[in-house]
Amino acid sequence: MAQLTIDYITSLDGFGSAEGWPGLWGMGGPDYFAFLEEDGRQEYTTLLGATTYRLFAGFAETGEEGMAEVTARPKVVFSRTLTEPLEWANTTLVAGDAVEAVRAMKAGDVPLRTIGSPSLCRSLLRAGLVDRVRVVVFPVVNGATGGDRLYDGWPDVRLELLDHRTLDGRLTLLEYAPTVLDGPPGVG
Repeated sequence: MAQLTIDYITSLDGFGSAEGWPGLWGMGGPDYFAFLEEDGRQEYTTLLGATTYRLFAGFAETGEEGMAEVTARPKVVFSRTLTEPLEWANTTLVAGDAVEAVRAMKAGDVPLRTIGSPSLCRSLLRAGLVDRVRVVVFPVVNGATGGDRLYDGWPDVRLELLDHRTLDGRLTLLEYAPTVLDGPPGVG
């Protein structure tokens, strides 16, 4: 059975982006880019929502660093607003129910990973389909300029730490196994 990993980059206060800040909050360094390169050599299918698809397809079109690997990788975008043909190479559109489609994909052998896509991730987590949550925390707080709150609308989730490391002496990579809870422990 294929494993599904949610991948996020986040500020310490849980934002996926911030108005006026450069990409990666200006803190991408050699260790982080080496991690991405190493990770990119693994086989997996990338899952995206429509908003993230539009953003990343735009990055790919402009030749943004690191996008060649994502372009070459198989991608599935879940959307009721996009129409075929999709211009970004190696992308399949699924207009139906994302949870049911991913449940069927998990029956295969190819690992699955998300990029961003908070709404998609939330739906897959609630459905109990997520095996790993992997987060790279950037040491900034974006209280005034933050956008894309990643964890809003999530159910309560207990996380078991599986792995961690520091990249470039400042970024923290955390990998967890999630357990969706019906509510706070001991209540009920």
